[in-house]
Amino acid sequence: MSEPPASAPDRDAVDQFALRVWQYKQGEVVSLMVHLGDRLGLYRAMDGAGWLTSAELAARTGLHERWVREWLRGQAAARLVDTDDAAESFALREEGALVLAREQDSLVFAAGAFGGGVAPPAVVDALVEAFRTGVGLTFDELGQVSAHRLARQSGPFARLALVQRVIPALTGVEDRLRAGARVLEVGCGGGRALLALAAAYPDSRFEGLDLSRHAIGDAQRAAAASGLGNVAFRTGRGEELAAGGAYDLVMTLDCLHDMTRPDVVAGAIRGAIRDDGTWLIREIRSSGTWTADRRNPLLAMFYGYSVASCMSSALSEPHGAGLGTLGLPPPAVEELCRAAGFGRVTVHDLDDPANFFYEVAV
Repeated sequence: MSEPPASAPDRDAVDQFALRVWQYKQGEVVSLMVHLGDRLGLYRAMDGAGWLTSAELAARTGLHERWVREWLRGQAAARLVDTDDAAESFALREEGALVLAREQDSLVFAAGAFGGGVAPPAVVDALVEAFRTGVGLTFDELGQVSAHRLARQSGPFARLALVQRVIPALTGVEDRLRAGARVLEVGCGGGRALLALAAAYPDSRFEGLDLSRHAIGDAQRAAAASGLGNVAFRTGRGEELAAGGAYDLVMTLDCLHDMTRPDVVAGAIRGAIRDDGTWLIREIRSSGTWTADRRNPLLAMFYGYSVASCMSSALSEPHGAGLGTLGLPPPAVEELCRAAGFGRVTVHDLDDPANFFYEVAV
């Protein structure tokens, strides 16, 4: 038996291996979307219907158009349905109908084999209902297991990139943190980012805010285990931040698109931040156009995440923004910030294949 190679692999090899692993995760997420399509009658409604827009399919099924649109885009990204880019309409081919729609008449029908994957049955049931009512689930309603999984997923970035690469890229922020600053993270989740910053900058004070009781509980336990005394976490809403310019740095890391009213939160952040402070935003890379985003080999996963969590959270209250996972491309971020009263928005790439970083100032 040959020995495994001893030398460190090159970056391309690592990237290809990581992509292979994430493609398995993509399969898991798409499996849930297939289950939803079967259970909600979406495939059956598409069978023989030709080209349909999301509005037309929603009308056929009695479901909410925004949910149907996100599901259809994910199905097209997974190459389970065809799409006409010009009209943004979708069609289920004959072979697709045999496999996904015709339970009574096709020997190769397979959709019945798909369940909710790793999502708890109660969450899957709630997602089915959300397609009908239009109102999604909060991250807290996804449960403790989901909160802890998200905290673990954020850990490598917090430990290995935030202090080392992101903070030094922001004008004057590192010096201010070393001298002693007041920092707030809105949508802090399990708190891994703030814990990394609190350890690196002991003279600064850090506060984490999140709607999810499960996430805040996870963050508080991690903070207690760390022994750090300069970081605290609490449940609360970004919309309700007190004005007064108390914070030198505010962070929203991969969460603005999850919010029901990101515009209101942005305005509240403007009131809470010092006039010479910085707002750090991390958001998923998106071109802002459906056709360009389809070059992403993991696009089906992003749309599945959107239906199952991101867009669901952003629609968890009536009249929520419902942006979805890919709903904040750079022009939309800049528009949001300027409308809230910020005058400077700088986009940083920072060699992150999945995210852009925005340095926002007055």
